[in-house]
Amino acid sequence: MAGVGRRPYTNLHSGLGVEDRAHTAMIARAKALIPQLRDRASRTEELRRLPPETERDLHESGLFRILQPKRVGGSELDYVVLVDCADAIGQADASVAWNFANLASHQWMLGMFDKRAQDLVWNKDANALIASSFIFPAGRARKVDGGYVLRGSWPFSSGVESSEWNMLASVVASEDDADGIEYRIFLLNKRDYQINDTWNATGLRGTGSNDVLVNDAFVAEPMTVAASDLAGGPTPGSAVNPNALYTLPVFSLFPYVLSGVALGNAQACLDDYVEIARHRASTYNRAKLADLQSTQIKIAEASAKVDAARMIMRTACIEAMADARRGLIPNMAAKTKLRRDGAYSVNLCTEAVSLLFSASGARGLFTSGALQRQFRDAHAINSHLAFNFDAAGTNYGRVALGLPSENLTL
Repeated sequence: MAGVGRRPYTNLHSGLGVEDRAHTAMIARAKALIPQLRDRASRTEELRRLPPETERDLHESGLFRILQPKRVGGSELDYVVLVDCADAIGQADASVAWNFANLASHQWMLGMFDKRAQDLVWNKDANALIASSFIFPAGRARKVDGGYVLRGSWPFSSGVESSEWNMLASVVASEDDADGIEYRIFLLNKRDYQINDTWNATGLRGTGSNDVLVNDAFVAEPMTVAASDLAGGPTPGSAVNPNALYTLPVFSLFPYVLSGVALGNAQACLDDYVEIARHRASTYNRAKLADLQSTQIKIAEASAKVDAARMIMRTACIEAMADARRGLIPNMAAKTKLRRDGAYSVNLCTEAVSLLFSASGARGLFTSGALQRQFRDAHAINSHLAFNFDAAGTNYGRVALGLPSENLTL
């Protein structure tokens, strides 16, 4: 079954011929993993991180490297593939999709760093995984000869146990802040940070999103990049990675790193609900659920929300790539719209799952079923700051009204 309200992926391409075929092939690899990932979902939650065999599957499929530069063996596909593959994997297990999307996106971001940073990581191991925590106030860095000294404690570093490296965001400031502050990202090897096992969560339980602690680690200048260098246009990595992919505005598109996870989770919830409703009768009066108008309306509403979310997410990514190819850097109004639409589309997915969970009655309460996990994961995804519509909507409204953006990373 293609999925309720969902067109086949082959109708959803960005229109680039050869790249479309590579895009289609990668989505097919992601979809091929769905049965085994679904079977492992309970174990993934018990482990609170990805099982080794799941990591191996993602490596062997090439999915971690979909946005990595071709010059080091990556696929270097268009940005929208991140949404599409996370959508596919999310239909099996949102925790797996969350870690996949996070870790794959960092290969893309490393392609924007100085070539020396890229070489240090990829010349040693082109398959090396990189975790992150992009919470700038969590760290404090000071400039020293040849680089920076970094310290801080960062939460929510998803997939950190599996990663050899970590991208940690920090504020750089002078002793008295007289020279102002700078937002910068630091690439550290795992020997330079400590992992604190803190991830005991209601949703996305299998992501291993633990805390990371750094105590006065020296980070050489080439292993860092300023957030302002990632705001759109040529980056330090563009000298060796000229594809427009590595000129996209990172933090404007930040929601779409993970939005596909919400999309896949909601699609799976919808497909499961429809399949059960087709064959199930009411416990109390034996009426067929498929014959109830309320069931039919809820399927229509939930599928409309999921389809709308998919269209919003994919359109934003495809248009961003088209602009980058033309050398266009989005203005602040366009950047805040990207953030607005990213949050709104995920909110639509959460609403769809909540609607179906409520419509499922007591059946949805059983821990043996997928619905309760889909509900927990949907709300865990929605709790990410990138999907907080109050924040994204406020900033969009400010800029629309001629006021300055409050998001300093844009």
